Amino acid sequence: MRLSDFDYSEIDGRLAAHDAFLRSRYPGERAGRQPIHTVYIPADKLSAYPDWGAEALRAMDENDFPWPDPTIRAKLELEPVEDLRVDFEDGYGVRDDDQEDAAVRSAATILAAGPKPPFLGIRIKSLEAATRRRSLRTLDLFLDSYQELFTITLPKVSGTDQVRAMVALCEKLERGYGLSEGTLTFEIQIELPSAVLAADGTATVARLITAAGGRCTGLHYGTYDYSAAAGVAAAYQSMEHPAADYAKAVMQAAAAQTGVRLSDGSTNVLPVGPAAAVRDAWRLHHRLVRRSLERGFYQGWDLHPAQLPSRYAATYQFFRDGRDVAIERLHRYVHRQDSGIADEPATARALAGYLLRGLDCGAFDDAGFPRAELTQLA
Repeated sequence: MRLSDFDYSEIDGRLAAHDAFLRSRYPGERAGRQPIHTVYIPADKLSAYPDWGAEALRAMDENDFPWPDPTIRAKLELEPVEDLRVDFEDGYGVRDDDQEDAAVRSAATILAAGPKPPFLGIRIKSLEAATRRRSLRTLDLFLDSYQELFTITLPKVSGTDQVRAMVALCEKLERGYGLSEGTLTFEIQIELPSAVLAADGTATVARLITAAGGRCTGLHYGTYDYSAAAGVAAAYQSMEHPAADYAKAVMQAAAAQTGVRLSDGSTNVLPVGPAAAVRDAWRLHHRLVRRSLERGFYQGWDLHPAQLPSRYAATYQFFRDGRDVAIERLHRYVHRQDSGIADEPATARALAGYLLRGLDCGAFDDAGFPRAELTQLA
């Protein structure tokens, strides 16, 4: 042995700063349930939100839903929407200040009265010069009108200066409303190529997470804004276009182990019209949701009540298909049994996380292990 206690301490000293950086920047997956989707409803149409479940069920009944499943019906009756965003951006448009002020107050009143989904928030306008003041005013008014916890969605982010400004804004509003430090968090929408790749060739999205100082909880991909900005013709804009896959791969690498969650985008092919067209749209949506899940994007956007059945059908099937194998592999790993697959600790964490997600979304209620044990393994 040639190393002394002094040598060990010296190496610890050399790496102390890096150790601290790893603990701060890569704390691991965020604990708790992640919603499987986010529903965006324009602020002036929020009063229709309680009807989404009924509309989804009606679409299933009227159009011969291809994946009949009583658990989907039960989900749509009890909790049709997991994550709601009251939209003051593209879905709402540009209105007179008095009109948007009234919409903010009305939305807060509707949400306070309930019913509410497990997760909710608002999407403000971007911090670009043209919409900046309106964006700040809407957030300020909403905080003044709604006293419960919510998430802020920040759209069309193009650089770290906007994120730093959002952090400063959150700090100022927390002080102004007497909120605890860190109460206000936000999601960043990745809708511009400049949010993925900077002018100097670096990955902007990684810098956005750092600039948020722990307040960023999610990265949400915007299918159509991003595709249009990248020059993709309208007929070919899709969640599965190579340009989309590239952007999402960079997002995934940047967010890994940071606690920042990912959300895929949406499809604008809606299940409306003749029954045959509705079923075709369902099959497309089902395939795209399954594709996202297989690639590690466990959340997406839904734009219409009739998309809820295919969202739940694809999600439930994804987790049910892999449940038994995941339980067996994790059981063999925990009990150190021989297996044809050499699973490592990282894989065991992924298996446990997969089973927890299946429980959380309602795909099954028996994951082969107690939830507490799965949480510890994950």
